[in-house]
Amino acid sequence: MLRSALLVAASMVLGPLATGDPAGPSSATAAPTVGVSEQPCRGVPTQPTAAHNASADPYQSWMREWLSLDWGQLCRYQAANARLPPATAVRVVFLGDSITDNWINLDPDLFRTDRLDRGISSQTTGQMLLRFRADVLELHPAIVHILAGTNDIAGNTGSTSLAIIEGNIASMAELARAHGVRVILASILPVAQYGWHSQVQPIASVSALNEWLRAYAARERHVYVDYYAVLNDGHGGFKAELAYDGVHPNPAGYAAMHALAEAAIARALANPP
Repeated sequence: MLRSALLVAASMVLGPLATGDPAGPSSATAAPTVGVSEQPCRGVPTQPTAAHNASADPYQSWMREWLSLDWGQLCRYQAANARLPPATAVRVVFLGDSITDNWINLDPDLFRTDRLDRGISSQTTGQMLLRFRADVLELHPAIVHILAGTNDIAGNTGSTSLAIIEGNIASMAELARAHGVRVILASILPVAQYGWHSQVQPIASVSALNEWLRAYAARERHVYVDYYAVLNDGHGGFKAELAYDGVHPNPAGYAAMHALAEAAIARALANPP
């Protein structure tokens, strides 16, 4: 849940604050590495430091430094990935942005057994593609669940096009298939307005991207899971009772998604890799 004023402010800018396992020491205790290093995450601030919190805009100060040192944010899960036991035959990696990042906290039952949350708040598909090897392929899952694209539409990392978003998602799916990983492609969740980029008009882009996702999944024999249909208020926006802010699901929203996710995992496991 959104538990502090800083967290609420952050969610209005680029999604809820990232939480989870720090991948290395903060920049308050170690100088960042430069160039090629055996410890590339040394000094990368995967958690805000005292200096960030003392700034006029703690979240933006933190993100500017982190992304300048680690644009793909590979350091977020580095330590957690290194500690994982060998994969089971039913390991599922959930890859995504803040919607996935929050999921494990608000619906922990979905992540029982060997299911891993690898969401990072505010990320776009290009950043996810950059970390796909580290946070998906090297974890040797049976399935990857990809829920991505809304932050591209919001313009979190600048202007883009539907073709670029589609290409990034297709590249992730192709990498997964080449490594024998089954793919679940999730619809973009409904959104009428982004609180942090209110000038963006997302409804048409979300609809177009979901149509592409559905068709691409059918053509490539991936599993498509349609969260949009159960969360849509009938006008392209998020049902108010299922979201915090019109973008991020609340516990009731995740409850509505839970059964669809389970059914998609069962369908994917039934498909040959």
